[in-house]
Amino acid sequence: MGMLPPLRALQVFEAVGRCGGVTEAAKRLGVSAGAVSQQMKLLEDTLGLSLMQKDGKRLRLTTIGRQYHESCAAAFESLRIAHAEIERSKNVRNLSVSALPSLLSKWLAPRVMEWQAQHPELTVYLDGTHTEPSPEGYEIDFRISYGDRVADADNAIELFRDSVVPACSPHLLQSSAPLAMPVDILAYPLISVDWLPKFASPPSWRDWFETNDVDCTALRNPRNVFSLSSVAIQAAIDGHGFVLAQSSMICDDVAAGRLVIPFKRGVPLPWPYFLTWKKSAFDQPQCRSFHRWLLKLAKEQQQVNDLMLPDAGEVAK
Repeated sequence: MGMLPPLRALQVFEAVGRCGGVTEAAKRLGVSAGAVSQQMKLLEDTLGLSLMQKDGKRLRLTTIGRQYHESCAAAFESLRIAHAEIERSKNVRNLSVSALPSLLSKWLAPRVMEWQAQHPELTVYLDGTHTEPSPEGYEIDFRISYGDRVADADNAIELFRDSVVPACSPHLLQSSAPLAMPVDILAYPLISVDWLPKFASPPSWRDWFETNDVDCTALRNPRNVFSLSSVAIQAAIDGHGFVLAQSSMICDDVAAGRLVIPFKRGVPLPWPYFLTWKKSAFDQPQCRSFHRWLLKLAKEQQQVNDLMLPDAGEVAK
């Protein structure tokens, strides 16, 4: 088996491929473009083939260069993971939680501070992302997600089931006639949430109107559509219209008077939120404590949802 090329040259090559060019790679590595080019030449001389070619004024990876880069990138990622594992093992007084961005910002983050106050020695890392962590990953202790893909996962438990309900800023209603029936909402701007293609989108305005026996043949497509529920909710708080939002994500805003719910008639989401965890999570006492606390919190949230939406069970039948 032949000797491997110099590690530094491979590191520079991985950065060049990741950054899309010599100049940007040099900036990321904190060296000159000439130094990057020198390492690239060393690597090509060692391999005996060209990894880059000119494309106008830019240098791009050749076909074999792209293939080689995929392998190198995977190898360096494995090294990064191994190093992070070592760093993590030095400090077991940590907790890492991944969650869907809107659920994290509107529901979990404001509440997790209460739990951390009881564990001041811990560092809590909250990661808002749509990407599901690897089941064998080391970096995330718990994941809060949604959908049928999670239902069959190992080490998963249902947290709570949500419903969407129309909400708006109280200021939006001050200059208008009081809302008497659900059909009256049609006179206001409507804010929508569209999760596709990551997830099946939550119930739409058309779903809500039809569920509440409102003729919506004249309903126009909403002009304001957001992929993040939290951004759609903020648009409603800012007075731009009605949002059809998850009750868990607006309960704090309703309690604070930033939003009002004129009709407590919810349409349930097709799937609940789930909690998953890595297999070794419960080896750590802080993980066992967080798990108990979060399940208690989820039970309380389900009760709040039921209180806010007394008609939700009726509508769901």
